[in-house]
Amino acid sequence: MKTAISTSHAPAAIGPYSQAIACGGLVFISGQLPIDPATGKLIEAPIADRTRQVLRNIEAIARAAGGELAGIAKTTIFLTDLADFQAVNRAYGEFFPTAPPARSTVQVVALPLGSNIEIEAVLQLPS
Repeated sequence: MKTAISTSHAPAAIGPYSQAIACGGLVFISGQLPIDPATGKLIEAPIADRTRQVLRNIEAIARAAGGELAGIAKTTIFLTDLADFQAVNRAYGEFFPTAPPARSTVQVVALPLGSNIEIEAVLQLPS
């Protein structure tokens, strides 16, 4: 059985999908963009600040599901330019100072709303 997770502390879905789905002790968090949930718009900022906004959005969804960032087991980062990798990596590390999740980072041609970063995550809920 699956349960949709939703919170107003993260951006609303921009299509026919859930912010996250809980299923079997895991929460699958949909790809998040650097959208300010208060305005519903992409933030205009350097890639490090955009990374932080994405991770704050993921954290809000994780909390709505009953978890926290420390429970994130896997992330996938999508970038439109791998030249941003080091700046993203530094900002990302601020959110996962110990036992960071497994991760993949891939370059893509384009992302929704013209964003240059998107991150999806898998969260393990506490037992």
